[in-house]
Amino acid sequence: MYQVFRLVLGGLLAVALQWFVFGRLRLWGAYPDVVLIWVAFQALRYGRTTGTVAGFATGLLMDAVYGTWGLEMILKTTLGFVVGIFRSELGDNLRVRPPQAFFGALLVAVVHHGLRVIILALDQDTRTTFLITGLWFGSAIYTAAVAFIFSLFRRQ
Repeated sequence: MYQVFRLVLGGLLAVALQWFVFGRLRLWGAYPDVVLIWVAFQALRYGRTTGTVAGFATGLLMDAVYGTWGLEMILKTTLGFVVGIFRSELGDNLRVRPPQAFFGALLVAVVHHGLRVIILALDQDTRTTFLITGLWFGSAIYTAAVAFIFSLFRRQ
């Protein structure tokens, strides 16, 4: 029960941080996705089921906040499931070193933001270089940098 409470609280905190802080920290139009980092970390710690549920719940909250009904939910649910396939045997004792956090978050963010850009481009029928440079690669690198910084402050 304590673990479920901790996961729910962590998910709410991640969505609140994304909405109030990190969604407003834009650099040339790119912004980090803290919720994606949280979902990927939970999927690594606890596996596919937890990653899928965490991705669904936080994605649904983000869709409600940003009005993108279904987009964040499907992307974060899918990536929570896929990352959960690579579950660590350490569980709660999982420690991610800063280089691992950077490159892992970069890989997950490139896939996540790439799918988002494809869906947005098809939905809006637009083709701009900002979709590639800003929303896809810019946001992926920014997300990886934030994951790197978070891993520096994680308890050892």
